[in-house]
Amino acid sequence: MSASTPDGLAGVGRCVLVVGFARTGAAVARVLAPRGCEVVAVDDAPSTAARRAARDLGVELVANPAEAELGALAAQADLVVVSPGVPPTHPVMALAPPGTVVSEIELAYRLGGPPIAAVTGTNGKTTVTSLVAAMLAESGIAARAAGNIGYPLVEAMVEAGLDVVVAEVSSFQLALTSTFRPVVGAWLNLAEDHLDWHGDLASYAAAKERIWANQDVSDVAVANAEDAEVASRARRVRSRLVTFGLDTGDFRCAGDGLVGPGGAVLARRADLVRDLPHDRANALAALAVATSLGADPLACARALASQGPLPHRVELVGRVDGVDYYDDSKATTPSAVLAALAGFTSVVLVAGGRNKGLDLGAIPAHLRRLAGEDPGPGDAGDDRARPVALGGTRLRAVVAIGESAPDIERAFAPDWPVVVAASMDEAVAAAAGLARDGDAVLLSPGCASFDWYGSYEERGADFARAVRALGPGVAAR
Repeated sequence: MSASTPDGLAGVGRCVLVVGFARTGAAVARVLAPRGCEVVAVDDAPSTAARRAARDLGVELVANPAEAELGALAAQADLVVVSPGVPPTHPVMALAPPGTVVSEIELAYRLGGPPIAAVTGTNGKTTVTSLVAAMLAESGIAARAAGNIGYPLVEAMVEAGLDVVVAEVSSFQLALTSTFRPVVGAWLNLAEDHLDWHGDLASYAAAKERIWANQDVSDVAVANAEDAEVASRARRVRSRLVTFGLDTGDFRCAGDGLVGPGGAVLARRADLVRDLPHDRANALAALAVATSLGADPLACARALASQGPLPHRVELVGRVDGVDYYDDSKATTPSAVLAALAGFTSVVLVAGGRNKGLDLGAIPAHLRRLAGEDPGPGDAGDDRARPVALGGTRLRAVVAIGESAPDIERAFAPDWPVVVAASMDEAVAAAAGLARDGDAVLLSPGCASFDWYGSYEERGADFARAVRALGPGVAAR
């Protein structure tokens, strides 16, 4: 590191190479360049907006550099900051000097600023991050939700007037940390995801576990007591361990109450905006994090009573002919699908998309295990419906969509009727034909959206549009 390193950037250096110049990369440049750091950016396919942002910031943007040029740029940098979308196979990973490649959350931590509470997990991290920020705000604590939730952590860390930053952190970001140390680190759950990035479940889990790697006895580790892998790894932490779970843990459900350590009732299930099993789990995790940061329990209860589900997360988009239609487009893993199914009594599932290297057969396999390997008889006189219970849930039929539709069909047939649809309109129409009065139709894909759509938000919006096209009387989103 050069002696000319600007003040306040001792953990960063005088020169930073940013790899990927979209939202995160541009945020890094916005923070570092005005502080006297020389920022150079590379992007394999920079957008017009990226080129404009680089020009406005006075940042050199190199488009699709050859390997030799990329290696020279990396060798000159004190740090190489890679954006979340940069794959581990990118040449910069091998070309950069050892120890220089970091994620944006590592950079943000090195900049210093308010304490960080970090939340990670396969499912639920955006919801829990939002809930914790709301609980803190209701308690009069100046908090900002940042990180993978949409507002770059590097910008939150230099924002004036904050008491704490609540950061949603991904496995990609955690994998490239060395000093990152949240005062509270919560690991919600673990299931197969992003194996196309990490290679295997063990590597994915090891990246998640880094949320606790640098904590000490003055910090807090929040862990899911009912997730065997998370709970096992939590026993290794050096920090103070706080657990949560629906039935076991320091924070848990007891009758109609959500209780904390010692059994004190912190909130009532009846006061939650929605009371599905994963809603309760998310609420308990948020209570564990927020109270560890000094939030007032009564304020936490008020926040829970006012915070509804985030968009595209088991969101009711309408009712047609006695059937409710739910958009759970954010569910891009089999574990997320199973969590959503557990909240319904009778459902037609719309699933599929671009598989991320995950075992889609895990969904029907879990259903079959819960049913004792016996899918059960169909309704009298109807051979279409072969129900299997999932904690009281009846899966009536499946509509398969997207690139993985053949995999979905193979996984669920012959125990359930499966219809393959070539478009979202076909999928919604097929689901409407399979559903009966009182059923729910649930778009919970278990896959990424990038076959038919540009994002899970776009997929969910198209589902809602197709539902509205069924007829009048549909609640508008």
